[in-house]
Amino acid sequence: MSKDGLKIVTIGGGSSYTPELIEGYIKRKDLLPISEIVLVDIEAGRHKLDIVGEMAKRMVKAAGLDWTVTLTLDRKSALKDADFVTTQFRVGLLDARVKDERIPLSHGVLGQETNGAGGMFKAFRTIPVILDIIEDMKTQCPDAWLVNFTNPAGMVTEAAIKHGGWKKTVGLCNVPIGHRKMAAEKLDIPEEDLFFKFAGINHFHWHRVWDKQGQERTHEVIDAIYKPTDEDQESHLKNIHNASFHYEQIRALEMLPCGYHRYYYAEDEMLKHSIEEFEKGETRAQVVKKTEARLFELYKDPELDYKPEELSQRGGTHYSDAACEIIAAIQNDLRTEMVVSTENNGTVTDLPYDCAVEVSGVVTSHGFEPYNWGSFTPEARGVIQGMKGMEETVIRAAIDGDYNRALSAFIVNPLVPGGVVAKDILDQMLYAHKDHLPQFADKIREIEENQPDTINYVDELMKSN
Repeated sequence: MSKDGLKIVTIGGGSSYTPELIEGYIKRKDLLPISEIVLVDIEAGRHKLDIVGEMAKRMVKAAGLDWTVTLTLDRKSALKDADFVTTQFRVGLLDARVKDERIPLSHGVLGQETNGAGGMFKAFRTIPVILDIIEDMKTQCPDAWLVNFTNPAGMVTEAAIKHGGWKKTVGLCNVPIGHRKMAAEKLDIPEEDLFFKFAGINHFHWHRVWDKQGQERTHEVIDAIYKPTDEDQESHLKNIHNASFHYEQIRALEMLPCGYHRYYYAEDEMLKHSIEEFEKGETRAQVVKKTEARLFELYKDPELDYKPEELSQRGGTHYSDAACEIIAAIQNDLRTEMVVSTENNGTVTDLPYDCAVEVSGVVTSHGFEPYNWGSFTPEARGVIQGMKGMEETVIRAAIDGDYNRALSAFIVNPLVPGGVVAKDILDQMLYAHKDHLPQFADKIREIEENQPDTINYVDELMKSN
C-alpha cells in the first residue's frame, strides 16, 4: 500500500455487479484506507462502464468519501501499483453465454454457465485472459493480491495459481454464503454461533455444520431441507432451477450438497427444465440480458446513488460482498472464516496436491489458511476425482489450444454424452466462439473449410436467438 492509501483495480468494471462491490467497500470504509478504485473494461463494454462508473462515483460521494473512481479501457496502465486486483469479466459478454446454453440444448444436452459444455467453453475463453492479466501484473503490481470471481471460478483460479504462477490468488463464490445462512435459519441459531466445514471444488462442494457445544448438526439440516414434505425443497439460488434432491441419497452422504449438485444428482429434471426454457427462448442468459438492460436503465438515473434492490434478481448476490470481505481480512489480518478456491496443498487428500479446491479456512494477512478436510466417502470421492480430472484437462486445452484434449474433456464430462454428439457440439461451439478462441484458430479454420453443415447449423440456430 502506498502512503496515499489502497489502490484497488477491478477488471470487468462495467459489470452490473459493480454497485454491490462499491457498496461493500463503503461498508468497510473504516477497514479499507482506499485512495483509488479503478474500473477497467474493454471497448465493447465502454457504454456499460460509463454508466456504472458514474453511478459508482455518486455512491462514493453520497457516502462522504474522498476516494477517486477512475474509468479506463487501458488495463496495463490501470494495474500500475495496484494493491488488490479483482476480476469479474465475461469474455464475449452475455451473447457468448447465450451460445454456451443454446447450442448444447439444441442437441438435448445441458447448456449452463459453469457446468457441462457451456462451463468448459467459458473456461476456454477465460483462462488465456486471466493468464494475460497475470503477465501484466508481474510488471505493474508484483505484490498485488488477485481476487477472482470470474466463472468458472475454480478452473480460472487453478490456472492463475498453477500455470500463471500467481500464488497470491484466491477464488470466490457466493454459493457457500447462502448455504451458511440457510443452515442457520433451519437450526434457528445465529450463523456466527455455528461452525462450518466446506470441501470440494467450485460449484461441486459439500459441507458439514456443528454448534458451539460441539454437536454436529448436519443431519438436522439435511432433514429440515430435504426430508419429503408437501412443500418443495428450499433453495437460495435464484439462477438455477430448484429440482429436488433424493433425501435418501443425501442422508447416505452425511454431508450437505452444493446447490449446483442438482445438475448431477437430479440431472434428468434439470435437463428437462432447461430444454423447456430453450424452446420458449428463455434460457438463463436470455433472461439475464433483459434483467441487465433494466438494471442499466436504473443506473442511468443521475439521482441513484445506492445499490438498487433489483440487483438481487441478477443471481450473484453476495459475490461482490465476499470480495470486499476478503480484501478487508487480508489488509487487516482479521482471520475471517471464509470459503474460497485455493491451492490444495494436501487439504483434500483425494485430490492432486497442486490443484485448486474450494474449502473453509481463515483469511490472514499472508493469505488463506485452509482447514484440513482429509478424505471423502466413496460416494463423493469417485465423482469429485472425475470432475477434477475433467477440469485439469479443460485447463490444459484452454492454454494450449489442444483440440484433442478439448474433445477428451467433453467426453469425460458427466453432463455431455460421448461419441458423435460430443464432437458435434464441440465443433459447433468452436465455430460459434471463433472471435474469442485464438488458441484454436487452426482447428476453427479447418472446420470453416471442411464442415459446411456445422457452420449452417450454428448460423441458423443463432438467428433464432
